[in-house]
Amino acid sequence: MKKITIYTSFALLLILASITACKKNFSNPNAATSAQVLASAKGLMGTAIGIQRTYSLNVAPGVTDAVGLLTNESFLLNAGNTSELQLTTGGSAVDGTNALLGNIWTTANKCIYDANNVINGAAQLGDKGYASGLTGYATIIKALSIGALSTLWEKVPDTTGVNATQFVDRIQGFNKAVAAIDKALATIAANPISTGFASDMPAGMDIVNTLNALKARYSLFAGNYSAALASANAVDLSKKSTFNFDAATPNPVYNTATSTNNLYQPVDSTLGLPAAIAPSTSDKRIPFYTAINPTINPRFRLNGFWNAATTAIPVYFPGEMTLIKAEAYARQSTPDLVNAVTELNKVVTKKAAQDPLGLGADLPAVAPATQADVLTEIYRNRCIELYLSGMKLEDMRRFGRPTAERKRNLLPYPFRERDNNPNTPADPGF
Repeated sequence: MKKITIYTSFALLLILASITACKKNFSNPNAATSAQVLASAKGLMGTAIGIQRTYSLNVAPGVTDAVGLLTNESFLLNAGNTSELQLTTGGSAVDGTNALLGNIWTTANKCIYDANNVINGAAQLGDKGYASGLTGYATIIKALSIGALSTLWEKVPDTTGVNATQFVDRIQGFNKAVAAIDKALATIAANPISTGFASDMPAGMDIVNTLNALKARYSLFAGNYSAALASANAVDLSKKSTFNFDAATPNPVYNTATSTNNLYQPVDSTLGLPAAIAPSTSDKRIPFYTAINPTINPRFRLNGFWNAATTAIPVYFPGEMTLIKAEAYARQSTPDLVNAVTELNKVVTKKAAQDPLGLGADLPAVAPATQADVLTEIYRNRCIELYLSGMKLEDMRRFGRPTAERKRNLLPYPFRERDNNPNTPADPGF
């Protein structure tokens, strides 16, 4: 994360210098304006790294926190955490005052706005290979941010800015994320990412694989199964893409939940699934994601991607891509259950050593016979394989799970949005 700190500091210092100059009402020829920062390759890189930092330290852990509590993946340890208490209680207890949801809303929209600035600035650069890298990098965070908003809210902003914002349906939000990814992939195809860009960006991110993986994810969420299948097939499953952390910028879930034991922890070895589809006791993903404290409650503790300050968090999961293929086969107009079960069993039987992230159930193959049974097994394995990834709420809706299994279906809009935007939609009932 040293590059993140250096580039972010560079960009912020330049912007702060320009702000100071404006306040004193004189021009400082040595200070760069925000426009100048966004006109240089290094300034754009600094801005892009800052966007990743905002997303990985605010939006992503916020979604993990909120969705985990709403879907019973985790439980609250301290009722003094007011926002989490609302989510744990659910229903009408969740309102526009919720600070956690307000932070997700604000920072996700900021990420989208800043990413658009980077993408627009990159298009003006003479070094097209560097520009395509910037476009792909910023588009990843933009798509993830649109995806986060579309997962939690019924309607999402169509644009960002200081003026009253128009809203679109959440499915259209997922489609907008896909459209942005398509543009980025076309830009990279026309001008491959340069080695200069690759040496400047933070370690961990595989841009092309991540763009294809996110296109597969959001195409699936939007109900475009052919695009989801094609995009999942384009991902190299031997690769991984992660948000990396260090002691100066620690893993945010470890920092707020694991290390403190004062926010939330796993419910138990069921990972919040009902008894009928609970994980097998032999499923090796359970000891990957949970640890046991034999002396101090709670007994089940976070493990996996949140067990240390420097543990990386995946941007997507190779197993997620395989399960997307299975679901796409099972849901297409003429279901292909043979291929659906084949893909499903690649995840069910996978050993940890076969997965770049070290995730493996290592179970015997399953043989669901009907479309409904196949989809239930896919849902079950998504909940285990993608535990606390922030996707379970979307999965619950898509798979038609009983509303009793979750605390809310969609969330109310923050009062800060409603108070400043007359176009804010009505809150959903549940």
